[in-house]
Amino acid sequence: MYGYQLRHEFERSTGATWPLNVGQVYTTLARLERDGLVEQTGESDEEGKVVYRLTDAGHAELTGWFATPLGGNDRPRDELAIKVALALTTPDVDVRAVLQTQRTATLRHLQELTRLKAVADGSEDTAWLLVLDSMIFRAEAEVRWLDHSETRLARLATAPRPTSAGPAPGSAAGPAAPPAVATDPASDSDQAVRR
Repeated sequence: MYGYQLRHEFERSTGATWPLNVGQVYTTLARLERDGLVEQTGESDEEGKVVYRLTDAGHAELTGWFATPLGGNDRPRDELAIKVALALTTPDVDVRAVLQTQRTATLRHLQELTRLKAVADGSEDTAWLLVLDSMIFRAEAEVRWLDHSETRLARLATAPRPTSAGPAPGSAAGPAAPPAVATDPASDSDQAVRR
C-alpha cells in the first residue's frame, strides 16, 4: 500500500478514533524503510504514489508487537489523574468542581459512544465494535474513578485530624503505635493519604 491507503485502512479499522495526519504516515514509512522494516515494491499507482510492503524483518517486528502484551508503563500518562492530583495541591482550585466538570463530560461521551454502538451493533465491522467496546469500558471506568475520588475527598474532609498528644515517636515511652487498621478495604489507601 501507499501512505494514503495505509491511513485509510487504519482509520477504517479503528472507526477514525485516532485520526492520522498523512504527513506523519509518510514520515513513519521513511523511518521504517531506513530501519529495514518496509521496502518499496518498485510499483506505483497511476498518480505515481510509491507502494510499500513489509520486509521479513518488518513481519518479525509486527508479529512480536502482536505477541507482546502492553505493560502499564507502555501507555501514556493519565492526564486526568495528574490534573486531579495537581488540583488537590494548587491553591484556589476547587477539586470537586474539577471532578464534577469531568464527570459531566465523560457521561456525555459515554452516551455518544453508546449511541454509536447501537448503530454499529448490526454491522459486520467487528474491528470497530471492539474499539467502541474498549472506549465504552474506559469511559465507564473513568466515571467509577471520579465517583471514588469524590467519595474519598468527602471522607478526608470529615475525618478527625490526628492530635499530637502523647510521646513523640521513638521517644523513651516507646515507638509510635501503628496507624489504626481500617475496616473498610477501600480506606487502606486513605490511611496512606492521611499520613
